[in-house]
Amino acid sequence: MSEELPGRPCSVAAAMNLVGEKWSLLAVREIAFGNRRFDAIARNTGAPRDRLTARLRALEAGGVIARRQYSEHPPRYEYELTQAGKELRSVLAALRAWGDKWAIDTPPPSVFEHTCGHELDAAVVCRHCGTEVDLDDLTLRVNTPGWTRTGPAQPVP
Repeated sequence: MSEELPGRPCSVAAAMNLVGEKWSLLAVREIAFGNRRFDAIARNTGAPRDRLTARLRALEAGGVIARRQYSEHPPRYEYELTQAGKELRSVLAALRAWGDKWAIDTPPPSVFEHTCGHELDAAVVCRHCGTEVDLDDLTLRVNTPGWTRTGPAQPVP
């Protein structure tokens, strides 16, 4: 799955390389909604069929989705999320929340309801201490040799 990318070694860059193209995430959204067949994914994303085909192949090669044959005559396939794809649902929920707040001027086109009976209002919580994370309280620790927070480490003369 790992590929050499230019710039700072970064999991965000690696993830965007795999799923960052618009049609990829919209296809994952549709599959997560239960729309697993190509025609439904194409209709609900508005993706050009050739682009969607390429995105689905890349997602399959990247281990995000799996293709399963549901008809032999003619051969037909549907898509399901792998564990990696299922874990993208939280990313989609965060993008949806951000989009509801900053990208649209209307009420949200869809909402998720939690089993508690309320609309989902997700929060990032630290698994170690159980408290909600305020992103301003985070400190970056760079683990990649030769890199600092500001960029490549300069060799000492």
